[in-house]
Amino acid sequence: MEIETQQERFKLVSAVHLILIRNGEILLLRRFNTGYRDGEYSVVAGHLDGGEQARVAMSREAEEEAQIKLDPNELELAHIMHRNSKEERLDFFFVAKAW
Repeated sequence: MEIETQQERFKLVSAVHLILIRNGEILLLRRFNTGYRDGEYSVVAGHLDGGEQARVAMSREAEEEAQIKLDPNELELAHIMHRNSKEERLDFFFVAKAW
């Protein structure tokens, strides 16, 4: 009798990205001391915590990274991107009209 081995569940890395536009300019941050692409520019971004909604994660990351307070309900989903790099990822891009 063969014993079935239980296969580990697929895990997906999920991140949120914020697009803030004012007077035709987009806010970019310069990455510093993160260990990932330091010195490069990026929109405000970060990973979802377990059990966290994407809009809530975006609001949290905006405050942590740029001291910007956002109402999660005011964030508009602009794009979702599924990609493979070193691991499979799902990225959510949000636009904030007011902050």
